Amino acid sequence: MSETKIYLSEKEIPTRWYNIQADMPNLPKPPLNPQTMKPAGPEDLTPIFPMDLILQEMGTERWIEIPEEVRELYKMWRPSPLIRARQLEKALDTPAKIYFKYEGVSPAGSHKLNSAIPQAYYNKKAGIKRLATETGAGQWGSALSIACKFFDLECVVYMVKVSYQQKPYRRSLMNVYGAQVFASPSEQTQAGRKILAENPNNLGSLGIAISEAVEDAVLREDTNYALGSVLNHVALHQTVIGLETKKQFESLGEYPDIVIACCGGGSNFGGLAFPFVHDNLKEGKKTRLIAVEPEACPTLTRGTFAYDFGDVAGMTPLLSMYTLGKDFMPDGIHAGGLRYHGASTLVSQLYKDKLIEARAVGQVGTFEAALLFAQNEAILPAPESSHAIRAAIDEALLCKESGEPKTIVFCLSGHGHFDLTAYENYLSGQLKDHALPEAELKAAINQLPVIPGE
Repeated sequence: MSETKIYLSEKEIPTRWYNIQADMPNLPKPPLNPQTMKPAGPEDLTPIFPMDLILQEMGTERWIEIPEEVRELYKMWRPSPLIRARQLEKALDTPAKIYFKYEGVSPAGSHKLNSAIPQAYYNKKAGIKRLATETGAGQWGSALSIACKFFDLECVVYMVKVSYQQKPYRRSLMNVYGAQVFASPSEQTQAGRKILAENPNNLGSLGIAISEAVEDAVLREDTNYALGSVLNHVALHQTVIGLETKKQFESLGEYPDIVIACCGGGSNFGGLAFPFVHDNLKEGKKTRLIAVEPEACPTLTRGTFAYDFGDVAGMTPLLSMYTLGKDFMPDGIHAGGLRYHGASTLVSQLYKDKLIEARAVGQVGTFEAALLFAQNEAILPAPESSHAIRAAIDEALLCKESGEPKTIVFCLSGHGHFDLTAYENYLSGQLKDHALPEAELKAAINQLPVIPGE
């Protein structure tokens, strides 16, 4: 019988991040400068990022050393545990082994701190005094506010309005660590004011909040922009999750058949899955890698693979990715961290090349899975993470039908302690599914930018 909780020692925290760009059979197309529509170089990104992060964003070196100062802070909660969900297995009566990598043990309550700390570190090293960012559900904003406090940086957060209203204690947590938090769209920026003038009741989106944060950073010399997902360097930092998970399975003498994570921008999925993509590409493994997204915002499963802006105002470089269109406005589902119109260029390219899988699940079924998990494993999962739980349960039930004893691992990327309003809505029957209508999808896709030569 294998152990229920698998821990590593502090000495086994990874010393290097894994850069999947070194091993991809097809690299994503380069980002484009929004003014020239030509490939963006490092100089195009210096107004908002420090050079260390720009080099990580564009580099193809396989292993990137983790600075000792970052590793020391990682020791506050890393290595995170790999846990066997024995009670859930019993409830499902499945022959499958179900494991979860629990990132909710971090001070921020989610995986986001894995990238917030190095981003704050590199910006401090570059002489920056202040960071501006966006946040959906509030997990990234919470993480960056903590990281900024570690490195004595100011932090300003543009929080998607619907989440600002749904999750008041997330913004309270950010305030505890000294961050300024604005409901986005806000009156603080030109981008926000323009959107509010058109629709004062706009619920906001990650694309809008990104526009506001980027504008804030561009207009101040002492300020840079920090992003919690999508970009290559963010996924790079998150690979500590998958690297630890591999080492934990190695200590058990096991290896997963199926790896699952929720996917909005892609940092959580990439963090767990990319080290396993390496094994599939370089060691002949056949592990299935499943990215799970909401039906209300089905970027990979129904989006278009094209160049698009990362934000609504068109201030960011254009990225080659699966997208629903920058103007797409998702319904106000409770998984606020997954309400993004595009996906990581790395995740998108891997999906296009059929090296990973993707599926979309409904909100009601997701909360049903979350409740089953909580009642059996005594951990309340974040709505975002519950998408991975839904898929893991579905795969375990398929194992029950077939009799195959597969090993499944998913990333429980954060706890749901600040999401009790969502659970109240589910328990009272108020929560509804929000499948994206085809007409709405086509209308958003029709607004994609025209790229010369594409």
